[in-house]
Amino acid sequence: MNIRPVSDLRNHFPDVEREVRQSGPVFLTKNGVGTMVIMSIDQFDHLNGTVESALDVADAQAASTDLRLAHSEVFDAVRKGLGHV
Repeated sequence: MNIRPVSDLRNHFPDVEREVRQSGPVFLTKNGVGTMVIMSIDQFDHLNGTVESALDVADAQAASTDLRLAHSEVFDAVRKGLGHV
């Protein structure tokens, strides 16, 4: 995990940009506390595309049935699957 102070965006932008391209996201801190993540557009598109694909699958599945669950039923099932019940 690559962690840098947010001031590096101003003072060392070329270095931060190179690190993002070579090593992936850079986590920025302000006063020692995490504040944001910098990633390349390609990394963002890959991440966002994965989410969009999963949402498309969920939409198609929801359209194929009349079954609807309350949020509490969904979260209880996830907790049970994770062994947190």
